[in-house]
Amino acid sequence: MNIPLKRYWVLLSNYLKPQWLQVLLLAVFLLTHIGLTLLIPQIMRFFIDTATSGGGFKTLLQAALLFLGVAVVEQGLAVAATYFSENMAWTATNALRLDLTMHCLKLDQSFHKAHTPGELIERIDGDVNALPNFFSIFLINFLGNTLLFAGALVLLFHEDWRIGLGLLLFSLLASLIIYKFRAISVPYWEAMRQMSASFYGFLGELFSGTEDICANGTQNYVMRRFFETRQQWLAAKLKSILKSYVYWMTNVGIFALSYVVVFVSGAYLWRTGVITLGTIYLIIRYTELLLGPLTQVQGQVGELQQAEASINRIQALLDIRSKLREGQETLPDGALSVDFRDVSFGYNEQDAVLKNITFQLQPGQVLGLLGRTGSGKTTLIRLLLHLYEPDGGEIYLSSVVLSDVRLGHLRKRIGMVTQDVELFQATIRDNLTFFDPEICDQRILALLSNLGLSEWLHSQPYGLDTEISSGGSGLSGGQAQLLAFARVFLTDPGLVILDEASSRLDPVTEQIIEGAVDKLLENRTAIIVAHHLATVHRADEILILEDGKSLEYGKRSQLITDPGSHFSHLLKTGLEEELV
Repeated sequence: MNIPLKRYWVLLSNYLKPQWLQVLLLAVFLLTHIGLTLLIPQIMRFFIDTATSGGGFKTLLQAALLFLGVAVVEQGLAVAATYFSENMAWTATNALRLDLTMHCLKLDQSFHKAHTPGELIERIDGDVNALPNFFSIFLINFLGNTLLFAGALVLLFHEDWRIGLGLLLFSLLASLIIYKFRAISVPYWEAMRQMSASFYGFLGELFSGTEDICANGTQNYVMRRFFETRQQWLAAKLKSILKSYVYWMTNVGIFALSYVVVFVSGAYLWRTGVITLGTIYLIIRYTELLLGPLTQVQGQVGELQQAEASINRIQALLDIRSKLREGQETLPDGALSVDFRDVSFGYNEQDAVLKNITFQLQPGQVLGLLGRTGSGKTTLIRLLLHLYEPDGGEIYLSSVVLSDVRLGHLRKRIGMVTQDVELFQATIRDNLTFFDPEICDQRILALLSNLGLSEWLHSQPYGLDTEISSGGSGLSGGQAQLLAFARVFLTDPGLVILDEASSRLDPVTEQIIEGAVDKLLENRTAIIVAHHLATVHRADEILILEDGKSLEYGKRSQLITDPGSHFSHLLKTGLEEELV
C-alpha cells in the first residue's frame, strides 16, 4: 500500500471525530473483550493442570462454569463491538458520499464535460462502497488486534522468555513479509475500479440515448461495446485476484511454519519438565492469538487493497480544484444590471467560442439574444451563470465583478427557464421549491392559480404531496414548462433568463403563459435567448451573435427603423432560417 499512514489517519479522524461517543464506547468494549480473551486460556490451563494432577470435582466444576461465563460475556462484547464499528463505518462513508457529491457540484462544467454521469456515480458511490470495511477493519483488526498481540506476547514472555523471544522474532518477520507484499495487487484493483467507472459511464450514455439508439437501429453496435467493456473488466479483475492469491499463499506457508515451531519447542520443554501440559495448551492458544491479527488482516487483505484503490481514486477526485473563483460579495436587491466588457471564451485553447463581446443591460430592461446555432448564445449564458470563467474581459452584475459574487448567492439571484425541464423524483411541492421548506403552501397555491395550473393540481391525488417521477413522466410538455416558470417566480430573482422557454408549448398554453411572463419580467432584468423573431417582441435591446462575435447590438426600436440593420432585414424578409 503506497498511501502514507498520515492519509489513513486524516481520513479516519475527519469522519470518526463527530462520532466520538461511539468511538469511546467501542474502545471500552474492545479493551474488555481483549482482557477476557487473554483470560480464557489461563482458565483452561488451570482446568487442564488440575485435572491431570487429580484435583477435586468441585474445583473443576467451578473452573468450567467460570470458563462458560467469561466466554459468553466475551462473545457478547464481540457482537457489541462489531455492531458499533459497522454503524460508525456506514455513518462515516455516508458523510464521505455527501462531501464527494458537494465537491463535484462545486466543480466547473469543464469537469462535468470530461466525466459522464455514470462514471461520477461509480466514483461517488462505487468507490465509497469499498470503505465501510476499511473503517471497521481498521478499528477492529488494527487497534484491537494490536492490543491483543501485545497482551499475548507479554504473557508468553512471562511463561518462558525463550518461547516469547522466538515468537516475537517470528511475528516481526511475518509482519515484514506482509508489509512488503501488501502492495502487489493495488494497481490491479485500481485498474478494475477504473473499468467499473467506465462501464457505468457507458451505461449512463446508453440509457440516456435509448430513443436515438432504437430509432437508428444501432442496438448491435451498443451490445458489442457492452460485451467488450465487460470482457476488459473481467480481465482486470482476474489479474487483481491472481496477484492477491500469491500474497495469500505466502501467508499460508508462514503460518504453517509457525505451528511447527510452537509444537516442537513445546514438546521439548514439556519432556524436560520445564512446563506443564496446561502450559503447552496456553502457549499454543497465545500463539494463535499472536497470529490471529495477521491471519485476519490476511483474510481481509483483498478488501483492504480494494479500499486502498478506492481511497486513491477518492483522493484524486478531491484533489481536483474548480477553475471558478469563489467570491464573497453579494448582489443588491431588485433588478440587476448586466455588463459584458470585451469578454472572450473558448472551451479549449485552440478555438474561441466568444470573441470580445461587449454590451450593457440596464436594470429592468430586456435583452433579445439572437444568432444561429453555434454562434455562442448558450456559451454566453453559461458565463453569465458563472459555470465557466471567461478567458478574457470581465462580466459585471450591478457593478460587482461576477467572479467576486458568492456562487450560492448568485444562483439565487438569477432564474432560468429552458426548453428542457429537469424534474426530480419528489413531490410537486419539492419540485417547485427545490426542497426549500421556508416557502409556504399558500404562496405556491396562489402562484399555480395565476399560471392556470389550479385545475391540474386539483386533479392530482394528493395535491402538492403528489409524487412526480424522475423526468416528469405523466406530465405534458406544457405542464412541465409551466412548473419551471413557477420555480422562477418562487425564487424571486433579479435577473431572468428565458432560453426559448415557450417553444414547446401549444398555442393555448402559450397564451396562458404570456401573461405570466409579463408579470415575471416586472421590475426584473431579462435575457431572452430566441430562435424565432416573434419571441423578442418584448425586448428593449437586441444582440445578434455570429461566429462568436457581436454582429449587431442596439436598441430594438432603433434597429427596427434602421433599414441597414441586420435585425430590420430579418423582420422584413422573415428569414427565420438565418437564426437556426
